[in-house]
Amino acid sequence: MTLDWMPVADDLDLLAEPVAKAITAKGVAARVAPIDAELADTAAFCERYGVALEESANCVVVAAKRGGETRHAAVVVLATHRADINGVIRRHLGAKKASFAPQPEAVALTGMEYGGITPIGLPEEWPVLVDRNVIDRPFIVIGSGVRRSKLALSGEELVNATNAEILALTL
Repeated sequence: MTLDWMPVADDLDLLAEPVAKAITAKGVAARVAPIDAELADTAAFCERYGVALEESANCVVVAAKRGGETRHAAVVVLATHRADINGVIRRHLGAKKASFAPQPEAVALTGMEYGGITPIGLPEEWPVLVDRNVIDRPFIVIGSGVRRSKLALSGEELVNATNAEILALTL
């Protein structure tokens, strides 16, 4: 099965509301393609649609805790890598403890569907941390805020769209 990529402005209904608002406000040069929502998870998506894992990036919501306060951040790494949550990311966020945010919390805070969370359209106060392996990619597939579509853009455009910090984030 192939993907039918179209300019994102042609079908904003394929995006979660906060993602559509951010893309429109920032003029993000991205494309969107509808997919089977049951195949939104990275491995299933890549296998079914013929997208290489090296062209797919995952966005995870991290809950960083220090002194009874929780701070959230988004972390983006290629699907071929694992984020160093308890090392580099925890230290960068100045936290005593860092972990993946629980699913209900991530969904409620982002206004996006689990399995489709993307760094575009997150709360403004959240840091977006992008692994340096993502930024040089001319084509990267990420979530769209919903499970029924994916976004494609360059790594550079992703960084520009999110005001991301670029770091070495992987194990």
